[in-house]
Amino acid sequence: MIDIRQTQEYGKYLSKIGWTTIRKNETNYFIKKIPILGSVLKIQRPEHVDIKFINQLALKYGVFRKIIEPKTKLDAIYLTKTGYRLSKSPYLPTKTIHIDLTDSKKSILKKLNKKTRYSIKRGGVLTLKEYSTPKEIETFRKAWKNSVNLSRYVPATSQLLALKSSFSKFTPLFLTSHNVNAEIIGGSIFTRSGRHISYYWQSFASKEGRTSLSSYSLLWNGLLWAKSKGCKIMDLEGIYDERFPNKKWLGFTHFKKSFGGNKKEYPGAYIKTRFPFKWNK
Repeated sequence: MIDIRQTQEYGKYLSKIGWTTIRKNETNYFIKKIPILGSVLKIQRPEHVDIKFINQLALKYGVFRKIIEPKTKLDAIYLTKTGYRLSKSPYLPTKTIHIDLTDSKKSILKKLNKKTRYSIKRGGVLTLKEYSTPKEIETFRKAWKNSVNLSRYVPATSQLLALKSSFSKFTPLFLTSHNVNAEIIGGSIFTRSGRHISYYWQSFASKEGRTSLSSYSLLWNGLLWAKSKGCKIMDLEGIYDERFPNKKWLGFTHFKKSFGGNKKEYPGAYIKTRFPFKWNK
């Protein structure tokens, strides 16, 4: 299945938030100019790695760093042979969980951890709402910003609106949970790559939301939403990977693993930097 980052919709989204998007043979190439240094070129989980075309783009746009995140181990080996090196800090999650949505609702629920089923039931008393208008998206973003610490990146409202409008055919779901005072205590964004795979794109919870286990009911309802749209897989968009250890990921990894599913691994990010001012092809 084609990764969401190789869809026309995602290319349109990146174009709206400041990247130059080149699309050739159903592959997206993203370029961003960096003051003084030149440009960065990134290709994320392509079906095919076209080194010749990548080098052409590098010369045309004055690229000082090429970043390729291959989909397969064979592509990773190929990149190593052509002078790319494995980055210590991957850009996309290198390990994730895929949940099979082709099963019945009852079967999917049965595969969940017992405590997870309890948490979903407990969170079921919360009010869930879908946010879709520009004003609602702005409210969604404010609640997100107020729920997390200053070190966590929260996309601007304009970026969230760009995401929504770019995927107009496969509209993302902005889902919120509310307490008895109608205040937002948690939220999740779910996206779709065509009609086959859905993504648990972003999520947040306030202190109250964490206490009331709102994230469980949000993800469960996101799964049901994706299933209703005909999606076959839900990608939970990242868990802890021992190859690239980040202890901050351990908490939500435990949460995601409690929903079952199958682990999926990717090779990581491979980079090549221009030095000294000429590409070593």
